[in-house]
Amino acid sequence: MHTEPAVEVAGLVKRYGSKIAVDGLDLTIARGAITAVLGPNGAGKTTTIETCEGYRRPDAGTVRVLGLDPVADPRQLRPRVGVMLQSGGVYAGARAVEMLKHTAKLHADPLDVDALVERLGLGSCGRTTYRRLSGGQQQRLALAMAVVGRPELVFLDEPTAGLDPQARRATWDLVRDLRRDGVTVVVTTHHMDEAEQLADQVAVVDRGRVIATGSPEELCRGGAESSLHFDGPAGLDLGSLRKVLPDGAAVTEPAPGSYRVEAPLDPRLLATVTAWCAEAGVMPEKLTVQRRSLEDVFLELTGRELRS
Repeated sequence: MHTEPAVEVAGLVKRYGSKIAVDGLDLTIARGAITAVLGPNGAGKTTTIETCEGYRRPDAGTVRVLGLDPVADPRQLRPRVGVMLQSGGVYAGARAVEMLKHTAKLHADPLDVDALVERLGLGSCGRTTYRRLSGGQQQRLALAMAVVGRPELVFLDEPTAGLDPQARRATWDLVRDLRRDGVTVVVTTHHMDEAEQLADQVAVVDRGRVIATGSPEELCRGGAESSLHFDGPAGLDLGSLRKVLPDGAAVTEPAPGSYRVEAPLDPRLLATVTAWCAEAGVMPEKLTVQRRSLEDVFLELTGRELRS
């Protein structure tokens, strides 16, 4: 059993001319887990992952993948690492299944190609050239090529971009099976629900640095993790409600007769609010508790302005 991380990045710097794409980034990825790397456009996440894959040379800092330097030790790493690029990496004129079989032959103990083709729904397009595949079919072929060699570590760049719901679920199931088999999976995605569903660990990258890490649950628990909503008569005495709530709780009436209580989630919060309503002779309607989602956390950390 390996105890060292699958990926260790320390002080990574990467420049493109005068532009600093990655600015002293630190990142540790545990073995045998699914890690989602999230970030706005231009945040530096793709450059970081491409450096880990050996496609880019760092200007400063260190990168170790499975204990090796991806620039200095590519021959040792290639048989052990699978890579799914967001686009490219396949000969445009190659037939889909022929390309997958060719990739499988490059590995000592590949997965069964026919089973992988069936699982990812590539059978009907097996003789179709890559350039004539739909975007979703190209994505599924790229995923199959990344995992067919039984890698110890696989990098998946936007693996479900352009996929229909059925193909998306099939991809999620395959990623979970990889983790079950002990494979380390690194996913970059813009789909927050995908990260919530799949990831054991999330790293949020912005402006060339990792600004937050943790499990989806840990990230969503930070700050004002939940809000309680209920409807009642307009103009209730919120001052008396605030007196019975925990310190730091906020109570507002965003619209007449619609009330919002923000406070850390605790069963006693619900009991306190309902007891106050009973004391005030108020029947609370549409009483709901809403948790922060990973998308809420992401927007809080990175801002809401559009990125080019």
